[in-house]
Amino acid sequence: MASLTQAPATTPSGVTVAGSTAHSDGSHNDGAHTDGGFVPVQTRSERPRSYDPADFGAPTGREVNFTHTPVARLAPLFADAGADDDAAADAVGMALSGGQDVFQGTLAIGQSPRGDVFTPEDVIAAAAWTHTPSALHVRIPESVELTAPVEIDVTAPAAVAHSHIVIEAAPNSRGTVLLRHRGDALLAQNVEIIVRDGAHLTVVTVQEWADGAVHAASHQARVDRDAHLRHIVVSLGGAVVRLNPSIELAGAGSDAEIYGLSFADAGQHLESQVYLHHKGAQTRGNVLYKSALQGAGARTVWVGDVLIGPDATGTDSYEANRNLVLTEGARADSIPNLEIETGDIRGAGHASATGRFDDEQLFYLQARGIPEEEARRLVVRGFLAEIVQKLGIPSLEEELSAAIEAELTPAAAA
Repeated sequence: MASLTQAPATTPSGVTVAGSTAHSDGSHNDGAHTDGGFVPVQTRSERPRSYDPADFGAPTGREVNFTHTPVARLAPLFADAGADDDAAADAVGMALSGGQDVFQGTLAIGQSPRGDVFTPEDVIAAAAWTHTPSALHVRIPESVELTAPVEIDVTAPAAVAHSHIVIEAAPNSRGTVLLRHRGDALLAQNVEIIVRDGAHLTVVTVQEWADGAVHAASHQARVDRDAHLRHIVVSLGGAVVRLNPSIELAGAGSDAEIYGLSFADAGQHLESQVYLHHKGAQTRGNVLYKSALQGAGARTVWVGDVLIGPDATGTDSYEANRNLVLTEGARADSIPNLEIETGDIRGAGHASATGRFDDEQLFYLQARGIPEEEARRLVVRGFLAEIVQKLGIPSLEEELSAAIEAELTPAAAA
C-alpha cells in the first residue's frame, strides 16, 4: 500500500522548487510542518496515494486538490460505506456497442491489468477501487484497427455508486472509446487507460447528466513507447462534475493530446485537474481546455500540472486553458503549474486566459448586419468549436454543436 508523503510547495510563479517547501516570503524548509502547523501537499507528483480510503479521510476543503471543490456537495462520495459492494456495482449500468473486434471482460481486484496503471490519489478514487469488485475491461487486440468507435453508455442511480473501467489498447492497435454518462447519479468512477507500444487510442468522455447529478472521476493513463493517446473531456450536464485526468508519457517517443470542453450554467460546478507527467525521452504533450460560463453561481475549475522528469530529455510540452465568461455571477478558476527536472528539453510552456466577449469581434459581426445576440452566439460557438472538431466522431460533433446552441438559447432570450 502506498505511503502518504509530503510534497514541496509550488511558488506563485507556477514553477516548483524541488526538495524544499517554498513560502511567500521566499524562505524554505524541508519538513512537513512549519511553525508547528501543517504544510499541505502542493505538487501533484508527490500527492498521497493509497488503495485504502481510510488513509485519506474525508476532505475538508483545505487540501490542495480540494481547495476549489464544493466538498459539501461531494460529501456523499467521501464515505467509505461498504454497504453492499456487489449491489452498488450492479447499480451502475454500462452498455457497450460497436467495436466487434474488441474484447470485453471483467477484472477482479488484484487481477492484471487492473491496477497496472491506477493508484488512487484521493478518498473518492480509493472508495471506487475498493467497492468495485468487478471492473469492466475493454481491450483492442494487437494490430487491430477499429473502423467505428466503441461506445460505453454509463448510467447510475441517485444513490452512491462506484465503478472502475480498464481500457487497454494492445501494441500497434488503433481505435476510439466513447464514454457517455446520462441520468441521475452519485457516482465515484475510476477509468484506467493503458496504451501499449505503437498503439493509437482516443478516449472521449461526455457528461450529459441530469441537473442534480454528482460525478467524481479519476482517469489515469500510461502511454508506452511510440504510442499516442488523445483524451477528451466534454462536460455539459450535472450539478457537480469533477473529472481529473492523469497521464504518464512513460515510453520514449510517446505523445498525448489532452483536450477539454465545458459549459457551466447557473449553479453548476464543472472541474478538471489535469496531470501530464513526461517520463520517457522525446515525449510530446499538448493540453488545451476551454470553458464557457453563464448564470449566477456558474463555476469552472481547471488546474493543469505538468511534470517533466529527469529522464524526459527532448520533451516538448505545452498546456493552455481559455475561459469565456458570458454573464455576471459566473466564475472561472484557472491554475497552470509546471515542474521541470531536466534542462535538456525542446520546449515547455503554459498559458491561461479568462475574459468576456471580444468587443472587436462583436463590432465586426454587427457591422455586417448580424444582430448583437446572434453575434454573441457565433463568437461562443467559434470559441468552443476548436475542441468539438477534435473529437473525430462526426455524429457526436453534430450532437454537441446542437447542445451548445441549446445552452446559448436561454442567454440569447434573456
